[in-house]
Amino acid sequence: MGHVRFWRNGGLGRGDMSQGIHRKIRSDAVWAEVRKAWEDGETARSVARRYDVGVHALWKRREAEGWARPEPKAGPVEPAEGWGAYVQGRRDAFEARLADARALAECLVEAMKDERLTRAPHWHIPWLYRWRADHLGPEAAARDRERAVEMGYVWAEAFWDEDGALRPLYRLDAEMARLHPQEWRRAVGVPEGVEVGLLLPLREKVGDPRACPEGRSDEGLHQP
Repeated sequence: MGHVRFWRNGGLGRGDMSQGIHRKIRSDAVWAEVRKAWEDGETARSVARRYDVGVHALWKRREAEGWARPEPKAGPVEPAEGWGAYVQGRRDAFEARLADARALAECLVEAMKDERLTRAPHWHIPWLYRWRADHLGPEAAARDRERAVEMGYVWAEAFWDEDGALRPLYRLDAEMARLHPQEWRRAVGVPEGVEVGLLLPLREKVGDPRACPEGRSDEGLHQP
C-alpha cells in the first residue's frame, strides 16, 4: 500500500488535487470571437492559444453550440505550365478547331453548287445529297441521280430507291460505309482484323473534313 506524506502545514502531499487547478473563465464576447475564428478555418490549437482558452473547452463549446464550418470550395488546380500558358494553349486549340469548321463550311458551300459533288469531302457526300433534295426539291434530286449514274459513282444505285426517291440520311451514311469499308476503317480508326459487324450509320464528325483542297477531288473515293 502506498504511503501518503503529510506536510507540516497539515496538507496532503499527494491527493490534494484541488491545488494548482486554475479554471479559465472567458466572457461570452471572447467565446463569440473564438467561434468566428474557428468557423473561418483557423485551427483549434491556434484559436485556443490566441484567445487563451483551453482546447478541450473549445471542443465542448463547439459541440454544445453546434459550431460548423462551411463546405470547402474546391477551386481549379493550376496546371504545371501556369495559367497564362494554359489559357494560350486552349485558345490556340479553339481557334484551330474554328478554322477547321469554317474551312469545312466553305468547302461544303462550294460542293453544294457542284452537281457532280467532285469537291466534297468523302463522308459528307450523303449529307450533301440529302440537303440538296430537302432544300432544292425533287428536280435537283433527280438531276443528282442522273449525274451519279453519268459519272459512274458506285453509290448511284444504292442511294435512291426503285422509284427514284433519295433514301434517308442514315441509310446513305450506312451505304457509303458499306461501299468503302477500308476507307471507313481508316476514317473511324478501326484496325484491320477487328470485327465490326454491320457498318452502322456514320455520325457527321467521322472522316477528315479538312481534306478539301482547292481545285481537286478526293482521288479514288468518288470513282466506281
